[in-house]
Amino acid sequence: MNKEYIQKELRFKAVRSSGAGGQNVNKVATKVVLNFDVPNSSGLTAEEKALLHEKLTTKISQEGILILSCDEDRSQLKNKGIVTQRFWELLSKSMKRPKVRKATKTPRSAQEKRLQSKKKSSEIKANRKKPNF
Repeated sequence: MNKEYIQKELRFKAVRSSGAGGQNVNKVATKVVLNFDVPNSSGLTAEEKALLHEKLTTKISQEGILILSCDEDRSQLKNKGIVTQRFWELLSKSMKRPKVRKATKTPRSAQEKRLQSKKKSSEIKANRKKPNF
């Protein structure tokens, strides 16, 4: 993953934000939409692209474009910073592979402890019966 190439490939678009905010919302385009073309990226290897498609299927469009947006702040610059930070976090999280679980045997002490508790409970239940004379 080459961050310099990826940074150059990011496309930002300012859109009018929805919701409360009075006249500011009606006049100023503060919402920032980030677009990243995953299949045509030169900063990612083929393996990384496949991994992104696998992990981020809900955020990637049919054309293969990753779309993120932010309208948390009234400042376009702050929203751009937030959405860029979110993009890098998302990219780094999706590139991590989970650790492979190694199967282990149960310890002998745990097996013996289990058998002892079973034996003890069976003795308790056996003592409940009427004695056989």
